[in-house]
Amino acid sequence: MKLCYQIATPDVRKSAAVTSYQEELEKTFSTLCDLGYEGVELMSRNPKELDWDRIRSLSRQFNLEIVMICTGEVFGQDGLTLTHPNTEVRELAFKRAKELIDFAAFFSANINIGRFRGQYVEARPDEETYALAVEVIRELARYAESKGVTIVIEPVTMLQTNFINSTSEAIELIEKVDEPAFKLMIDIYHSNIEDKCICESIRESKGHLAHMHFADNNRRIPGTCGLDFKKIVDTLREINYEGPVALEMFQLPDQHTAARKSSEFLKPLIHS
Repeated sequence: MKLCYQIATPDVRKSAAVTSYQEELEKTFSTLCDLGYEGVELMSRNPKELDWDRIRSLSRQFNLEIVMICTGEVFGQDGLTLTHPNTEVRELAFKRAKELIDFAAFFSANINIGRFRGQYVEARPDEETYALAVEVIRELARYAESKGVTIVIEPVTMLQTNFINSTSEAIELIEKVDEPAFKLMIDIYHSNIEDKCICESIRESKGHLAHMHFADNNRRIPGTCGLDFKKIVDTLREINYEGPVALEMFQLPDQHTAARKSSEFLKPLIHS
C-alpha cells in the first residue's frame, strides 16, 4: 500500500469545506515529501486552468506519485453533475469529465466520481436517473480505458447525496456498467456511516477495489477518534489490496498538523 495525501490544485478556491491540503504547490509537495508520504491525490476542478508540466515536474522532484484526480469540487464549487436534470449542465459535466480523464492520463493516474455523479431528483423518476448514470459512466469508462485510466466510484453518505450511498450499491452499479476501467473506491468515513461493517464491505469489494480514502469517524486525523485502523489495514491485506491509501479529511487543527500526525500514525500500520 502507498500512503498518499489529498492536495488542492490552484483552480480550487480556498475554503474550510475543502478536505485537502491547500497551499502553494511547491511548498505542499515539499512538506508532504518531508513528512514521509509516497503519493498525492489532486483535488481539481478545471484542468484548463492548470500548468500540467509544472505539476508533473514537482511530482518528480519530490518523488510523490500522482495517483488520483478527485472531482469533488467540480460539484462542490461548479455545481456540475453527470446526471443533472438540465441537459446543458449535464453536457458541460460530461465534457469536464473527459478533460479530467485526459489530465489523469498525463500523470498515469486514475479519476474518482463522488458527488459529481449527481443525485435523485423529484423532477425525474429514480430509475431514469440510474439508467442515465449507467449510460454516461459506461461511455466515460470506455474513453478512460482508451487513455489508460481507471474511473472509481465512491459511495458517499446520505448526508451529502441520495444516490449510491453504500458499498453494495456501488458494486451493483459497477456490475451494471460492466466495463474493466470502472472500479470501486471506499472512503471509510462514508462507509462507517452507510455500511453495516467497514471490514465486511472491504471483503465484499475484493476484485473491484482500486482506491481507499482514510479519515477517522469524525473525518479528522486517523487514530484520534473511534475507528480501528489496524483491523481495517489487516482486512485490506486479507484481500491483497496493494493500492493507494489517501488521506481526505478536515484539515484540523491545521493542515500541517493533520498531515504530520496522520503520517506518524499510519506509516507503521501500512508498512509493518
